[in-house]
Amino acid sequence: MSGPRSVTRSLATILLGFETIVVFLGAVVTLGLVSVATEPGPVSPLAVIIGGVLLCLAMIVLIGLLRFRWSYPIGWLMQAIIIATGFITPAMFFVGGLFAAMWTYCMITGSRIDHTHPDQHKEIE
Repeated sequence: MSGPRSVTRSLATILLGFETIVVFLGAVVTLGLVSVATEPGPVSPLAVIIGGVLLCLAMIVLIGLLRFRWSYPIGWLMQAIIIATGFITPAMFFVGGLFAAMWTYCMITGSRIDHTHPDQHKEIE
């Protein structure tokens, strides 16, 4: 069993876990909206299913990779991708923006706490 995690890693893990659930539910809503649309939309229901599953799987993999320093920029990229899903379902601009703001807060606050008490937290590799 390893030592204690950094605060930044803990906050990022919690946020990405909740974000994965919300993105999955957003994909389900988008699938419903695309399926019942009377006019052909920009994406097919199959593309929504594949995109939603891949995005959720990527976030789950990212949670496991947070022990490495290089994974945090990938987290920023994931936030941008989630905001970009708003081009398919406009509500995701708002949802993605909220999670990007929370990600920013977690990165700043976690880093500040980790640097204030470096002896209490295991540094990420």
